[in-house]
Amino acid sequence: MHTSALVERIDDGAVLTLRDRREDAQYAALLARDASFDGVFWYAVRTTGVFCKPSCGARPPRAENVSFHDSVASAVTAGFRPCKRCRPDQPDTLHTDIVTAVCEQINTAVAADQSIPSLNALATRSGYSPFHLHRMFKRATGLTPRAYGAASRARRMRETLDQRDTVSQAIHDAGYTSTSRFYEQATARLGMSASRVKAGGRGETVRYAIGQCTLGPVLVAATARGVCAIQFDDDARVLVAALRQRFPFAQLIDDDAAFAATVDAVVAFVDAPTHTLDLPLDIRGTVFQERVWRALTNIPAGRTATYTQVAEAIGQPTAVRAVASACAANEIAIAIPCHRVVRSTGELSGYRWGVERKQAILEREGARPVRV
Repeated sequence: MHTSALVERIDDGAVLTLRDRREDAQYAALLARDASFDGVFWYAVRTTGVFCKPSCGARPPRAENVSFHDSVASAVTAGFRPCKRCRPDQPDTLHTDIVTAVCEQINTAVAADQSIPSLNALATRSGYSPFHLHRMFKRATGLTPRAYGAASRARRMRETLDQRDTVSQAIHDAGYTSTSRFYEQATARLGMSASRVKAGGRGETVRYAIGQCTLGPVLVAATARGVCAIQFDDDARVLVAALRQRFPFAQLIDDDAAFAATVDAVVAFVDAPTHTLDLPLDIRGTVFQERVWRALTNIPAGRTATYTQVAEAIGQPTAVRAVASACAANEIAIAIPCHRVVRSTGELSGYRWGVERKQAILEREGARPVRV
């Protein structure tokens, strides 16, 4: 069968011309309302201007009126609006449950010092093909199952470092088959060398100070790489305790005179956040978190974006919850502007330093009123 065109006749006798075998399979899936393709592709109907999930219960459109898209963002960019019946722009609860179950399988294997299940094994248990599961999992988490497994093992490594006598023992107990394989990516996965993680940051020098700004006490901390924390709280003691917990064995230097200029720059930035904070940052997060944080820095002062829009900006339109988690994990307030992300309704969502502070910062940036 030629791949450039395919002509087939369906029950009503209409002749349908599909551009290639892929679109033939996609059209067959929408005719069958096959939910296993939800999240794999979306179809749009030119005559209605609407795009849908493959499982949508609406009357199947004629093939010549259909276009296929590999993301919600693609369909929206093409000028189509989401179907009100199947809500194709909303997270799929069924798929979320499946992805959650796969994550649990991977985490269970890591905790039991077993090999991470193969994609084929995970797909068999989920009831989806390896291709569909891989696509679904990456859209929901921003990672492939293999990358998620590696991250899960790295998390376990971090947890076991403090509980073992040697780094080598911790590497083995975390399930790594060889020390060389671990050390290839240790710093990238742990944020610092394994020996420093085991020492609780021993060998790191962290300078910090508590400044006073119009939003209350603000803790500013920096390593040799740059500012690693900008944190707010009503109680300065809580801020210091949190920093000590994060770097339990690092050398913490309080109120260093040479650090005063950095603190002054941050306080000035908090009080007038429309200018640029011209300081280096020490950003430590997962690959997915750092993608989200980079996207946040692209939101101009005085503007806001929804979690869905941020997810679409990083090419993961269904990873809305993961985007929200990445925003909550941000340690560097203001400089990484997670305060500029709001709900799709325009309302302010939770902010780890208080919704009132979030509202105040947005107002200072000149953002239009946002509902609390």
